[in-house]
Amino acid sequence: EALVLAAIETAFDPAPTELRLSRIDSALPLRDKLIAAVEILQQRVDGVWQLMMVLGRTAPPRPDPKRDIKDYHRDDGLRRAVEVLLEPHVDELRYEPSQVARFLRMFTFAASHPRIADGEPLTSAEIVAVILDGSRTRTDIEDLT
Repeated sequence: EALVLAAIETAFDPAPTELRLSRIDSALPLRDKLIAAVEILQQRVDGVWQLMMVLGRTAPPRPDPKRDIKDYHRDDGLRRAVEVLLEPHVDELRYEPSQVARFLRMFTFAASHPRIADGEPLTSAEIVAVILDGSRTRTDIEDLT
């Protein structure tokens, strides 16, 4: 059980994903940056999902009551890494980078998870198209915020 928990801890560790996100070329156009980011996030979702399937689990283990619940939600760095990619493009966005990063992460998870996506996950380009075309500044629609 200790080995299984260690494997799960490793799979859920956000540090390697944060590092990969930080290495995305800042000179890329917004769409290309986000496609690269989504590909990285999709690989994380896939890796975690594959591990859970191999272990015969449908969800991560319940938090240890002796540990702070914040230890189980260590994704602030992932969210921040995506925000950093968005910040140079703030005038191209209808929403704040933090909100677009939130949309991107949530939609990437849902659109990449085999069970949620009905076995037909979206490509990184499709995910980015939905997020960008729904969050870029536009003059032909009313802002929903």
